[in-house]
Amino acid sequence: MSAPDFTDLIDLAAERLGAAAIACNDEFFAPMENLVRQEPAVWKDHLYTDRGKWMDGWESRRRRPADGLGPDDHDWCIVRLGAPGIVRGAVIDTAFFRGNYPASAALDGCLAPSHATPAELAAAEWIELIPRGALAGDTANARAAARSEHVSHVRLRIYPDGGVARLRVFGEVVPDLARLGGLGGELDLAAVENGGLALACSDMFFGVRHNLLLPGRATSMSDGWETRRRRGPGHDWVVIRLVGEGEVRRVEIDTNHFKGNAPASCTLEGTHAPASATVDELTAWRPLLAETALTPHARHFLAALPAGAISHVRLNVFPDGGVSRLRVHGALTDAGRRAVGLRRLESLPAGALRRELAQCLGAAHWVDAVAAARPWGSSAALADAADAACADLAETDWLEAFRAHPRIGERHAARSQTATEARWSASEQAGTTTAGDATRAALAAGNAAYEARFGFLYLVCAAGKSADELRARLEARLHNDRATELAVAADEQRQIMRLRLDRLLLG
Repeated sequence: MSAPDFTDLIDLAAERLGAAAIACNDEFFAPMENLVRQEPAVWKDHLYTDRGKWMDGWESRRRRPADGLGPDDHDWCIVRLGAPGIVRGAVIDTAFFRGNYPASAALDGCLAPSHATPAELAAAEWIELIPRGALAGDTANARAAARSEHVSHVRLRIYPDGGVARLRVFGEVVPDLARLGGLGGELDLAAVENGGLALACSDMFFGVRHNLLLPGRATSMSDGWETRRRRGPGHDWVVIRLVGEGEVRRVEIDTNHFKGNAPASCTLEGTHAPASATVDELTAWRPLLAETALTPHARHFLAALPAGAISHVRLNVFPDGGVSRLRVHGALTDAGRRAVGLRRLESLPAGALRRELAQCLGAAHWVDAVAAARPWGSSAALADAADAACADLAETDWLEAFRAHPRIGERHAARSQTATEARWSASEQAGTTTAGDATRAALAAGNAAYEARFGFLYLVCAAGKSADELRARLEARLHNDRATELAVAADEQRQIMRLRLDRLLLG
């Protein structure tokens, strides 16, 4: 029987990607750290510890009826993924656990900061990714995800107790540009942790293609991509989908540990296509590197040829051999950043999505309507959905949204703001920071007069406007009747929303 398709994706729980087991309720016989070890589990005859038989996995003590055991009692372990992503499936490997494996298991996920403590994770919004199902002993139990969710941590639940050798969580990395520091600057566009993915290759007999994009340098030949010896014409290749559309500036090709089996030479090509394109649909390849001789067991730092916006690259090796790492350094275009940001938004759990959207327009009905419209498919479609949701808001909704903003010339809103909202507000009102005392006093007096007249705060899309211009607009709008002014303020709020929505996408 062939392996499920999801096992051809990235193992988000790989130790070498930065994953770690960070909490469990019991590890009496064997520690939780073993769950994410890269190498397959091993058996050691006649090796015992002061707790019992040495096992290469995570194993809890036996639960007893005297413990008040019920049908839903279970042991658990939380793993912080090496990179947040959309989980497509998992392998719960019970290798060598033959009489001490759990009867069944389930897998949950949540989205939380990488530094979240066990106490904070206990209060997180957990989502069941893989429902409880029976396990077989000494078996790589493969389970497809019932819900494909964007998560940063997973929680393995085993019923009622027992041992699991390894946990592999397969999926697609969803990068957060703000976390990665890729906000217009240079980053590795191909790195796994940034969202790069090796789509296909001609051969990977000795080493899998995903190894090319892992962090750090390879630890051995097995930690790279290596093809079998080619006995006929042609050459080997691997195609990589970059994190997003970007301009490639420089390349690193590392043949670390490949001493007698490195390729003789290589080329690198790039093309531009939708992220959903299959390998067969990729055409019009442009040169990024001319044919370059490769030295065994060495790092090669090379300047890329100008090729414009690139979304995919193809590394060709002549005629065959092994490469340990490929780095494709460059900067995302604005379109690339928006596409990456859209993918992140579309994959967020419902609660996290609502919190992010509320930073753009703080009316619950608007947030519900925009969230219900996903997947949007494009940043333009998201903007259209946001505008359409605005058109359906009542006066009470607009007043709710207005309260999310600080007064012009002030820094604090009527309700608490997130750090992102506070930063956006400060940026939008940057024109007031250099205002003199007289202008500040006039703004404060104008705000008070405006609120007394209309019953809501003076709202204006302040980005790019000086304090004097903001004051002049306030004084002019004081002459409106309430219905007119409510419509004006609502349109200003819509403009603010559009700016913030774009900021959300750009990171």
